[in-house]
Amino acid sequence: MRIALTLLLAWAAALLCTWLHVPIPWMIGPLLATAFASMAALPTASSATFRNAGQWAIGAALGLYFTREVAELMLGLWWAVALGVVWALVLGMAFGVCLHRIHAHRMPADTLGSMRATSYFASAIGGASEMTLLSERAGARVDLVAAAHSVRMAVVVLVIPFAMQWAKQYWNLTSLEMNPAALRVAEWPGLLWLALATGVGAWLMRLAGRPNPWFLGPLLAAMLLTMLGLHFSSVPGWLSNAAQLVIGVSLGVRFSREFLHAAPRWLLSSAIGALAMIFLSGLFALALAKMTGLHPVTLILATAPGGITEMAITAKVLQLGAPVVTAFQVCRLVAVLVLAEPIYRRWLMKIS
Repeated sequence: MRIALTLLLAWAAALLCTWLHVPIPWMIGPLLATAFASMAALPTASSATFRNAGQWAIGAALGLYFTREVAELMLGLWWAVALGVVWALVLGMAFGVCLHRIHAHRMPADTLGSMRATSYFASAIGGASEMTLLSERAGARVDLVAAAHSVRMAVVVLVIPFAMQWAKQYWNLTSLEMNPAALRVAEWPGLLWLALATGVGAWLMRLAGRPNPWFLGPLLAAMLLTMLGLHFSSVPGWLSNAAQLVIGVSLGVRFSREFLHAAPRWLLSSAIGALAMIFLSGLFALALAKMTGLHPVTLILATAPGGITEMAITAKVLQLGAPVVTAFQVCRLVAVLVLAEPIYRRWLMKIS
């Protein structure tokens, strides 16, 4: 009943945001409504099953953008993707140092090592849940790490879409996508075959123990089908909207009243840091745009310090180069997950 009532509230908020012409209304509306309701101590709840299904739908929809032309474009930009990965790692480490210097002196002396791990993993630009698990193995305060990532994702989701909508109007853009409209037709039974194929992708990723399997599995499966020239169906708009809604709800329920009272200074530092990272990443994206010839708004989304699902949704809904954004974000996610722990160990050895 709690999940049903939360979804009903989220649906009403999405309709209101659609009427108000808010960018990506089906995610921002549910996020804000659920967050305010949770902070007011109302009995909100999110379903992990619904969130997984939402990631599945979004991953499949994004994979359909990766035609052979797009794949060739991304292969030619491998060096730009590598620069984006290096930027994310350096920016995350710099923010981690700032968090440590601001908050370490307030902690007891015997928790100094824990604070180093907490600051480092809380600032890493990568999968929030995966960083939380890595921080637990390093002896960090898991609650602070999870809180910092929740705040960062909320700030990015609320700031970036509005900024991109303004940028789209400033540059008088209509669409930066490469796919013809014919490839975006939802039809039956092609949609069923697409669901089965991408479901197998999700199952294989789960079986292999890979991170974010409900997004990356369908994404890779749909990418493979599209690059092979197999076009079963697109993902219908109503399903994409429903996926955004449940993802917005899953972000909003994290902001309980206890969450806000836990460590207000830490939350404030995380929010300010998220804004600073957005600004600095924007400057980096402008420089990268000059080197690659890609449009700045596409690269701002591609290098933004947000979650892969949320940034890909923004690019898809606003038609700002979803395949480029997705490719950059996927490569960054994989690199950060692989390198975050080894980099932390080497950093800890140097300062010990």
